[in-house]
Order: sequence, then C-alpha cells, then structure tokens
Amino acid sequence: MKKINVALVGLGFGGCFAEIYKEHPNVGKIKVFDTNRNITETFVNRFGLEGCSSLEEILNDDTIDAVHLVTPIPLHEEQTVRVLEAGKHCACTVPMATSLEGIRRITEAKRRSGKNYMMMETTLYTYQFFYVKQMLESGELGRIQFLRGSHYQDMSNWPSYWMGLPPMWYGTHAIAPMVALSGSRIKRVVGFGSGSMDKELTKQYNNPFPVESALFEFENGLKGEATRSLFETARMYQEGMFVYGSKQSFEWGFRDNDLPYITTLGSTGNNRGAYTKYEIREMPNFHSVLPPEIQRFTVGSDSFDPLNPQESLKKGAGGGHHGSHPHLVHEFVMSIIENRKPWIDEELGGNITGAGICAHESALRNGESIIVPVF
Repeated sequence: MKKINVALVGLGFGGCFAEIYKEHPNVGKIKVFDTNRNITETFVNRFGLEGCSSLEEILNDDTIDAVHLVTPIPLHEEQTVRVLEAGKHCACTVPMATSLEGIRRITEAKRRSGKNYMMMETTLYTYQFFYVKQMLESGELGRIQFLRGSHYQDMSNWPSYWMGLPPMWYGTHAIAPMVALSGSRIKRVVGFGSGSMDKELTKQYNNPFPVESALFEFENGLKGEATRSLFETARMYQEGMFVYGSKQSFEWGFRDNDLPYITTLGSTGNNRGAYTKYEIREMPNFHSVLPPEIQRFTVGSDSFDPLNPQESLKKGAGGGHHGSHPHLVHEFVMSIIENRKPWIDEELGGNITGAGICAHESALRNGESIIVPVF
C-alpha cells in the first residue's frame, strides 16, 4: 500500500490531527513542529512521532511529501507559498489568505510547483453538511431557493493577531457550505458592517466593525446571505448553515451543537398558502466513507467505545468540528495518493476566501457592489 510522509506544523488546534495522521493507513512517517518546543516534545512522546526544530528544517527534508499548516492567519500566505515552492503538497487551515493578492500568489505557486493545495475547511466535512448534501441529491430538498450562513464567535483573550480582525476575512465557515451546495461560484458581493467596538480593537487592521453581513450572487443565479461576528456581540457560538428548498428546508439549531429544524412544504388544499410542518431531526454519522482505522475520530475519544464500535459510530456528534477532522485528513492524503486535485483546491478555496475579502471591502465602502475575481 502506497504511503506518504507528512509534517504537521502548529500543534495548538493542529494537535487534533496528529493521531489521525498516525492512524491513517496511507501515511508513513509523521513529523511535527510547534514554535513552543515543549508542545512539540509532548506530541513526540505521546504518539511516538518525530519532532522538528523549525519549518525550514521541514522544507529542506526530502523525505517529507506533504505539509499540513495549522498556524496563525497572518502566516498562511507566506508559509503556503514556501511549502509549495519547496516541492511539497500543502494543506492549510482557513482562511487561504487575507488579501486577493495573497490568494493569487498561492494559486500561482501551486501551479508552478505541480503539487496539491487544499484549504482545510471544516464545514464542508461535517455530518450536517453531508446530511444536507444527501437531502439535495435524493431530491428530498427540491430546488435550492436561498442559502444562509452564520458564524458567531467571541474572540476575547485569543492570540493578538485576532484582535480587531475583519469578520469576513474569516467568513469561510459561513460562506463555504453555500458555495458547495449551490454548485456555482460566487461572482458578486454586497457587504455591510455594523456596530462599534473598543477603539483599541480597530487599530491593528483598521477595521471598525464587530459584525459584518453580506449578500452573495452566484454565477448560476442563486443568492445567499452570511453574517459573521467576532467581538462585543452577545450571541451563542454557532457555525450555522441554512438551506431553503422548494420541498424542504434545513435550519441549524440555535446553538452550535443543537439539532437542526427540517421544515416540509405540504399542499395548499383550499387554504391560502401551503401547509408546513417541522421536526427536530437526528442525523447519522457518515463515518463509513473513511478507512476503518480513522472512523472513530468522527465521534471523538469520549464518545467512542472500542468494545462496541458500531453503536458508538451511530452518534453524529463528538469529534472535532462535527466529525470533520478525519474526513479532511483522508481527502488530503488520498488526493496525493491518487494523483488528483483535492476537492477544496485553490479554485474553490480561493472563491470561498475571496468572497469574504470582497465582502469586507464592500462593507468599508458602505455596500458598494464588488466583483469577486476568478482564481
């Protein structure tokens, strides 16, 4: 069985992926690096991995085939370009970059190198997304009429680079499901910022808005709306996906882990307007598309019972970001093994990220319409 060697860079949130790579049947050697040497040593000792002292060491290591970057947002552009220019496949956490020029640089570097680039967008591998996709493909949803996305999260006391970040620069969790389900790219955006926040938070990025909302126009004629908040906004955490179909609609629960509302449109009969009914619906875990060795990571260690694995895996919730982590790893690894582009490549990732960047620019211009470039 063909195997690749992977380096995992950034072990804060990135540490969630270490054991998944170790257990994946198509991964051989795994090296890890974090700027905090103690964290690197912890993962070396816990999982029996190899530690590295710098990103430069990894880039110069001819035995490494691929690098997964889980590093601070301001570093994504430069580090991704460096990985690709070193002749290695690159996966990077979201967002792809914080400027349109940054997306272009990554796109050009990827095409020069001939290596794979994958934006590791969690929302496109959650069991909620898989479920809505199944509703659409089966015809249960009908025709998509409108899409909404939301991401409410307070970033107080997070690392300094988050302070005052333009909300739509990190709008990928709200935007990505809309793009993927629409079957089309976003071509135009109108954005607005709202509210006010502490003056200290406005200095780093010259961003005055704690909340940004935007309307998106897709090339196929569909429309969508997304809202993103980062500071001084009282709202429970949620990475929400709302899909309104001609037969049924899917609406995320109030909180991030709440079950969705499924609304069904009935016949009109003799009434004015059609009859509707709703239910709060349990969703399955889509673990079966993964190699058996990493299926357990879709529910997380607290929910997995090795003595009763199939019962454990019937649960939808548990694993990081709604079970998405092993799906992300598997798609990145198999795209390399199978010599194909990953699903969330530089074009899809560029459209998702670029639409958010354009939404913020539109908000700064008080709702001016902006065309999203093609990458």
